[in-house]
Amino acid sequence: MLDLQRLRALHAVSVHGTVGAAAAALGYTSSAVSQQIAKLERETRTVLLEREGRGVRLTDAAYHLVATAQELLSIVERAETELEERRGVPSGRLTIAAFASAARGLMPPVLADLALRHPALDTRLTEIDPHLSVDLVAKGAVDLVVAHDWDIAPLPAPAGVEQAVIGDDLCDLLVPLGHPFAERGTAVRREELGGERWICQPPGRVCHEWLVRTLRTAGHEPDIVHQADENPTLVALVAAGLGIALIPRLGRGPLPDGVVEVPLDPMPVRHLYALWRGGAARRPAIAETVRTLRAHWPAVSAHRPPVPQAS
Repeated sequence: MLDLQRLRALHAVSVHGTVGAAAAALGYTSSAVSQQIAKLERETRTVLLEREGRGVRLTDAAYHLVATAQELLSIVERAETELEERRGVPSGRLTIAAFASAARGLMPPVLADLALRHPALDTRLTEIDPHLSVDLVAKGAVDLVVAHDWDIAPLPAPAGVEQAVIGDDLCDLLVPLGHPFAERGTAVRREELGGERWICQPPGRVCHEWLVRTLRTAGHEPDIVHQADENPTLVALVAAGLGIALIPRLGRGPLPDGVVEVPLDPMPVRHLYALWRGGAARRPAIAETVRTLRAHWPAVSAHRPPVPQAS
């Protein structure tokens, strides 16, 4: 008899690529995931993982078993959805993946609100880049995703995944005190951004791709001199006078001395979405979480303290 939890562990490794990442997603230790898969290997008398450098790779037999695991997990999800729908209240475990600034600026009040109003709902948050998290929800590795896209780089929803708009996050140009843009008092047009030294996230990140494409469309080749993953690091580099940066408002926090916020014309906007699998759309937990995300967005986007929503 195959154990569902062991199949879930193998499925997580196939989705996340490593034992460590699978463990983080499941809320286990790496050792626990390795033990689950070792037991599954003994039960099936099959080698499922092979060493490859410092990591592991799935064998052909493992991939066949992962396909079966996906089917079983989908059946379990449907059964859990039907039970929760019959009860009519959000309950059970709900795994959520959100990008960094949403995990910092939006999710804390939302999760606190859900915990206060729905004690039977067990929410679990993981911080993941949008382009990765959307694939994870499609594969059933997480239940709900908070992702974003930009006006010139839309984020497609895979087949079988539904989405709802949460809201729009505005972006500003941040420049060091004394920069010519800081003194003018009017919005800066994109055509004026040539010749600047830029501070940006690394290639592959949505913000990086947006900046490069936007500047090239305006006729400028971007000179990106410093790269960092986290927005607070980018702000600190701007404060040190090392360049300018385009940073969204969500999760940014107060600006330090020495950094001036300058509007762009037109102002860049990124759109926030909640995404979930179509098969789970009837879950009260999904519907209530999406409602709570949308209810908190006006206060979060206006930088006002969030107010818990009524049931």
